[in-house]
Amino acid sequence: MTLFFPSHSRPGPPVTSTVVAMTTSASVGPEGAIGTDVTVTDRLVDANEQYAAAFTDPGMDARPVLQVAVVACMDARLDLHAALGLELGDCHTIRNAGGVVTDDVIRSLTISQRALGTRSVVLIHHTGCGLESLTEDFRHELEMEVGQRPAWAVEAFRDVEQDVRQSMQRVRTSPFLVHTDDVRGFVFDVKTGLLREIDPT
Repeated sequence: MTLFFPSHSRPGPPVTSTVVAMTTSASVGPEGAIGTDVTVTDRLVDANEQYAAAFTDPGMDARPVLQVAVVACMDARLDLHAALGLELGDCHTIRNAGGVVTDDVIRSLTISQRALGTRSVVLIHHTGCGLESLTEDFRHELEMEVGQRPAWAVEAFRDVEQDVRQSMQRVRTSPFLVHTDDVRGFVFDVKTGLLREIDPT
């Protein structure tokens, strides 16, 4: 699924962007590219200063142009805007471990729909997800380590397709969401970059 919309459909002046070259972890040498006195956060702040120097306010409204909210895993291999043909201002992006629909995701989707006008929901899990190797024992191990059991569930799963179906069902049955007729779920293949749509049934 790729979303492309002509530039004339976007309100306001054309958006200009500046690409800031940053060293990724994949290109860091065996001894690391970061000096002992420079943290990763320092690098990000430096990159932001370069970005801000060329930044022009696009004059956008907070409402997503395409009226869509994307819920996806936080996995660093997923470049959602590039993978879906999205531009700045097109969508709301909600990410967490696994891309699962938790109470907090429902909170964000509710605000997205009721306050900011989104109508469609796209759910994206992916192959090789770290949650497939975890169990709820993770919570118990944390409790033994810190003396307090987490209030949240790990939301681990073994079958990624079934978990996408469960996430779709959670969205469609939430009493807080007013737009549940366009909810679609996908699995992103981290090896090919392709989305595979999951039948909700």
